[in-house]
Amino acid sequence: MTLVIIICRHIVQRDCHMDLTPVLRPYFINVARRTDKWAALGDVVQLRQLRGMLCRASETEIGRKYGFKELSRLDNPYQEFSHRVPLVAYEDIRQDVMRMIRGEKDVLWPGRCVNFAQSSGTSGGKSKYIPITKDSLYRCHYKGARDSVAHYLRQNSSSRLFSGKSLILGGSFANELELNGLKAKVGDLSATLINKINPFINLFRVPGKRIALMPDWREKLPALVEASSKENVTSLSGVPSWFLTVCKEVMKSREAHSVSEVWPNLEVFFHGGISFAPYRSEYMRITDSSKMNFVENYNASEGFFAVQNDMSDPAMLLTIDNDIFYEFLPLSGDSALPIWEIEKGCVYELVITSSNGLWRYRTGDTVRIENTASVKITVAGRTKCFINAFGEELMEENAERAIETVCLKTGSSVLNYTAAPVYAKDGKRGRHQWLIEWGTAPADISEFARMLDEELRSLNSDYDAKRMNTIFLDPLEISEVPKGVFDRWLQSVGNGKLGGQRKVPRLSNDRRIADAVEELIGNI
Repeated sequence: MTLVIIICRHIVQRDCHMDLTPVLRPYFINVARRTDKWAALGDVVQLRQLRGMLCRASETEIGRKYGFKELSRLDNPYQEFSHRVPLVAYEDIRQDVMRMIRGEKDVLWPGRCVNFAQSSGTSGGKSKYIPITKDSLYRCHYKGARDSVAHYLRQNSSSRLFSGKSLILGGSFANELELNGLKAKVGDLSATLINKINPFINLFRVPGKRIALMPDWREKLPALVEASSKENVTSLSGVPSWFLTVCKEVMKSREAHSVSEVWPNLEVFFHGGISFAPYRSEYMRITDSSKMNFVENYNASEGFFAVQNDMSDPAMLLTIDNDIFYEFLPLSGDSALPIWEIEKGCVYELVITSSNGLWRYRTGDTVRIENTASVKITVAGRTKCFINAFGEELMEENAERAIETVCLKTGSSVLNYTAAPVYAKDGKRGRHQWLIEWGTAPADISEFARMLDEELRSLNSDYDAKRMNTIFLDPLEISEVPKGVFDRWLQSVGNGKLGGQRKVPRLSNDRRIADAVEELIGNI
């Protein structure tokens, strides 16, 4: 591969308009083929990952505490590993991570970690700082991005992906910590990925590092538009909500009706971070649907977990050879399961052990198992992102599916939304309030609300039971949110900064977010 890189760099420097896809395709096809063996060898691959990480971390503090050296010598260390090492949430390791940020070495992973991803998650609360070790960066995050491209090229024989550039939307190193005198760099995961990226990739990427890492989106957005609008962009990569704003600004700057008018060779959007469902119709409207493809990735600050290896199947292939050992915690239990014990159709909380020093770490994400041979999953939501104020147990997965369906039926689109309970008061029953920022508003918002309510009832039996004959729960209501208000809320919880990886929680079991958004609306 090194020789191919040297040749490609030479070709690009001489002729920036040449399509290098035929040159690079064989390498990527070979990358994708290795996953064909996982159906028969999934348990073997996963145990190899676990033993390798136990061995490498055996002389760390946590390794000595739990006897990783001894465990790494076992053919199947899982049972003893799961017995010795407890399941943990972020708050259980916060102090250890802060020690790592201050420069202590050999705490959760060998050596000194100097990169950390700041993440508030999707359930609010204090920021988390996820270690990004060299191993996790190269064996997981970059490897996952490569896998996504590999599976896309394997499926799309007509692709000309490397005939142009990828517009990659990243964050910055803005953070909430006082780091004076420390060598650690803390910020969005994407900032570290861009900062450490192989220089060869920069030949196929826009914007440049200076613009990509700008912390202030008021300066960054026009710079992004200026840097990308005249390039030959063939792919997009980022979070759907933020990218939609960028695309519309690009269209505005060129007085175009679609982003495909600006970038006629645009063929794929590699997206992740939040559900694509509410945004699909809007992206279909502003791109050339005859050649545009949408590929979902499950990439988080904690790791690059899964890739969509079949564009006709929304389920994603769990990447099991990327320095992560996966466990799955039943929502009603306290004993996690390895991949060889999970059941198709069940929803579990994802638990990971990884080379960024997260050991049996509860991610807070829930996934549905769609296939158990080569494990394929869909993201169900967050363990803390739900509404159960009236016994209705409405989950994020229900909300995303319902709003996508109703948007398609009404020809509308949503830029952002959040929902929260409204409690019984003044003789009125409780209900749900949906605060929605429209991309394209429906002709009749009250009819949209009625259809959304009906769709939720069809998807969730508990919600339907509480809505039955309007005895316990009134129909939901929709409140329109002016454009820009959700961005202002994100700034208010993000130390005054916007970022390409910060997200609006979809469902909340209390009114803190809804009330804050309504207060911002009232101050307009």
